[in-house]
Amino acid sequence: MKALVLSGGAGTRLRPITHTSAKQLVPVANKPVLFYGLESIAAAGITEVGMIVGDTAAEIEAAVADGSAFGLKVTYIPQERPLGLAHAVLIARDFLGDDDFVMYLGDNFVVGGISDLVEEFRVRRPDAQILLTHVPDPRSFGVAELDASGRVVGLEEKPRHPKSDLALVGVYLFSPAVHEAVRAVKPSWRGELEITDAIQHLIDTHADVRSTLVEGYWKDTGNVGDMLEVNRTVLESVQRRIDGEVDERSETVGRVVVERGARIHNSRIVGPAVIGAGTVVRDSYVGPFTSVAENCRITGSELEFSIVLRDSSIDGVGRIESSLIGRHVEVTPTAKVPSAHRLVLGDHSKVQIRS
Repeated sequence: MKALVLSGGAGTRLRPITHTSAKQLVPVANKPVLFYGLESIAAAGITEVGMIVGDTAAEIEAAVADGSAFGLKVTYIPQERPLGLAHAVLIARDFLGDDDFVMYLGDNFVVGGISDLVEEFRVRRPDAQILLTHVPDPRSFGVAELDASGRVVGLEEKPRHPKSDLALVGVYLFSPAVHEAVRAVKPSWRGELEITDAIQHLIDTHADVRSTLVEGYWKDTGNVGDMLEVNRTVLESVQRRIDGEVDERSETVGRVVVERGARIHNSRIVGPAVIGAGTVVRDSYVGPFTSVAENCRITGSELEFSIVLRDSSIDGVGRIESSLIGRHVEVTPTAKVPSAHRLVLGDHSKVQIRS
């Protein structure tokens, strides 16, 4: 069995971070989200990986290299522009050959990995197996419709009027039967070859398409809110480890990781939190569910429920929370200026202003 990992895409929902960085490499608990997927694939006993790459190919290749660090052998497959998940399968045909494969979206996060799912597929070996989960707003996902017996009868990509709240998780398992299906589909209204249309083709031609309901945690890390939630989830499982320097005027509370080379001076760190190698925290508070990457400077500030990428500094800005701060960023206070309110009020208005 092989794996096809999708690491292209523009990452528009994570801009401006993804103007200069691949969305799959944005770190969760100081490790790129893509790495969690690769580790899950290796843990499932899969060693051959085809990596679909686009405009950020050089960055992805620099981070993953030949895959040996994960126990994998990685082959890079360029996609000139994101034309849909079915298109990714289409251009990976030579790599995939006639093997079964798991397709994994590189910016997705599945707690607990995929080993059980892969083993279930190997034993039952349907033509396709999809993973489903209940979501509050399915309009942003591929959506499945099941009959009374739980059999998949229909799929639709980002429907305006969803027929269920069951969204497709970004992990799919296929037999070689999918290759005929991806050749049969036409571009959707979005101009893409949709994998939902390919799976619908399998259903319409009476192929064996099965579904598994994901009861555990899954997230598409495509926006800032989801990134922060995944970061929170991963940090909840960290074990306390103080490898760096914490002076006598500082306090670390709970599950705190201070990496080797990091220095904490006159500060309070409340876990779960991770402080990266070479980072200096001085006269500051770092609160729960925060990861600060390597070589950062946090001075005279408070930080909570946030992600700070490498080589950034936060100096004297009071409290920051629920934030994603990119690489080589400088956050400093502005000069104080007199405050004023500018109003345009209609007749008979009533306004309350806190002075």
